[in-house]
Amino acid sequence: MKKTLLYSLAAFAALGLASCSEDYDDWANPQSYGQDAAAAKYGLTFAAGSEINSALPDADGMVHLVTVSTTDTIVSGYTIKTLTVNGANIDGTMVGNDICVNAVDLEKLVEKQNDSRAAVARPIEVKANVSMNLNNGDAVSTTTEADITGTVTPQKTPAIDEKGYFILGAVAENGAGWDAAAPVWMKASGTGVYKVLVTTKETGDNYFKFYSGSHFVSNNWDEINKGQMGCETNGDKATHNFLVYTGDPLYTNGVQTPVIHGAGTWVVTLDMNNFTYSVSTPVLYVAGDANGWKQTEPLGSTDGVVYSGFAYLNNNGFKFSSQTNWDGTNYGLDFATDANASNWKLPAGYADSYYMIDVNLDEKTMKLTPISTIGIIGDATVNGWDSDVDMTYNPATHAWEAKDVVLKQGTLKFRANHDWVINWGGTADNLTQGGDNVSVAAAGTYDITLYAWADGYAHCTFTAK
Repeated sequence: MKKTLLYSLAAFAALGLASCSEDYDDWANPQSYGQDAAAAKYGLTFAAGSEINSALPDADGMVHLVTVSTTDTIVSGYTIKTLTVNGANIDGTMVGNDICVNAVDLEKLVEKQNDSRAAVARPIEVKANVSMNLNNGDAVSTTTEADITGTVTPQKTPAIDEKGYFILGAVAENGAGWDAAAPVWMKASGTGVYKVLVTTKETGDNYFKFYSGSHFVSNNWDEINKGQMGCETNGDKATHNFLVYTGDPLYTNGVQTPVIHGAGTWVVTLDMNNFTYSVSTPVLYVAGDANGWKQTEPLGSTDGVVYSGFAYLNNNGFKFSSQTNWDGTNYGLDFATDANASNWKLPAGYADSYYMIDVNLDEKTMKLTPISTIGIIGDATVNGWDSDVDMTYNPATHAWEAKDVVLKQGTLKFRANHDWVINWGGTADNLTQGGDNVSVAAAGTYDITLYAWADGYAHCTFTAK
């Protein structure tokens, strides 16, 4: 009898605890319903907010993107669960029934997504999900998502200076560096774009800034600094970045100083259309379907404007990149640099082939010279200087190859299309167009590989058998 009573009490206690646990779960966690069932039950709907089409800056600093409403008076408010703009997460705040974002955060996000600070209306797609807060303290979760479209127009940046732009800083062209009497003037490279080729000597950080030509007065830093432009974070090593200017309402920590990291020769580009700058070596890389969209084939340059090199191209598209990744400036069709620029295609009548590629960024032109074959010729070959030993292109290595080539002690060169218009010479580790004959020190049988790239990158290997 006693054991029966104890078991009954234990069961009663367990039942009580289970009930308390269930009540607690209902209070602590949002209630769940089937797909859209909760939204339908409480009449949840989303509509475009009053500022879904915004021209920044915003008067109160908050942009109203989405308005939330319900038909049931038991709903007392909403909590934002997720919020994205063009697929990117952004912090939001409920202001009454409106989903709002900080205007500065929104502007920076949109500019980053478009790689531009231009005051151009940018399309946005806002997606949001909320839970409903009820008068009894419960929270109701739903799967219904807002999907609202609109536009955001960033605020205006300074107009293009008719007197151009110059650089001051730790570059060899600026005398001892930061010489306000010896500015390094940039050259116009199309409307609103300016470039200059500079040399740095420090293996570490070389600090520099941009300045508006209208404010140049020799050795007058007070006037010069009125037109200064730099970056948001002092010492920023980014090779592609937004510009920050004196009195910038978006970046309020003042004009900080960017750096060029390392000694070398660099192309510095100022894009006043998009209010960005970039630092790159004077080389463009070909990236396309033919090489797996990898920046493997370089085009060389001596001035940062005219580039030349070689690559295999097909008609499935390609682009030119300033870096060995997609983080720099990427040139699509007609040298458009926006993220959505179309790919280049081969001109009509051109087949998949190896090409000499000549690019002029100022004139926005591209010339392709088909290369049907590359051969080895010279007194070191069995054919002498009379005819070529033809090579075969290997798409896996992006190189030209010839197997089991019998060579004598002597010299040779590489040439395209059985002609001397395009030819490579010099030393095995540094081949250039029209270079000297390549020496072969020892007779033997060799596998020969030629990387027929731009000057400064082209080289070959001889593997004895």
